[in-house]
Amino acid sequence: MRVLLVEDEERLAETIARGLRREGMAVDVVYDGREALAKTAINQYDVIVLDRNLPVVHGDEVCKQLVEKGSVARILMLTAAGSIQDRVTGLDLGADDYLPKPFSLKELVARIRALARRAVPALPPVLRVADVVLDPARHAAERAGRDLDLTKKEFGVLHVLMAARGRVVSAEELLEKVWDENADPFTNVVRVTMMTLRRKLGDPPLIETIPGVGYRISQENETQAQDLENASS
Repeated sequence: MRVLLVEDEERLAETIARGLRREGMAVDVVYDGREALAKTAINQYDVIVLDRNLPVVHGDEVCKQLVEKGSVARILMLTAAGSIQDRVTGLDLGADDYLPKPFSLKELVARIRALARRAVPALPPVLRVADVVLDPARHAAERAGRDLDLTKKEFGVLHVLMAARGRVVSAEELLEKVWDENADPFTNVVRVTMMTLRRKLGDPPLIETIPGVGYRISQENETQAQDLENASS
């Protein structure tokens, strides 16, 4: 999952970003509304955590412009003002959720994950493909009841592939969704992560490489894995 955090208090922003990264999220950070609009013009985000009282371009205007441009990112608005009217105003502007400061990181993480599930089509809280079960809230993944013990990046790659529901996912898309803007686009990190993920998943192979295009959950191998699971139950 890729998140844009827009918060003008730099120390707070870095603290939040570290917490979200510990939860396996790829996080870009900007400190004013103009930077936020610039980032969203070139990157695709799943969720935007948007402080309302931003310098240069106010958070309300950022939210309004994103909605008018048809952004598919879910917007979680933050503010130090917690009155009912403030919340109503934020939601009326097109925000998907509203969280007053101060807040707990645990609640912020839960709300971000809930918003990310509101994709089109909507994703269930727990993803299942054949004998693989992935639970983002618990950061847990298992195959046929065996804990996969994935790193954060391996978990992120598997999450994107399972959420794609058979669609081919390019290496560029994986790099964009699982790593942040500091990742080198010419690195082989996706290929290396895919190699270790496949090893941990074991047999039958579940991830198929489409030469020159990307990766997908193989329908043939998914069926084979399901047959093996049924035979052992």
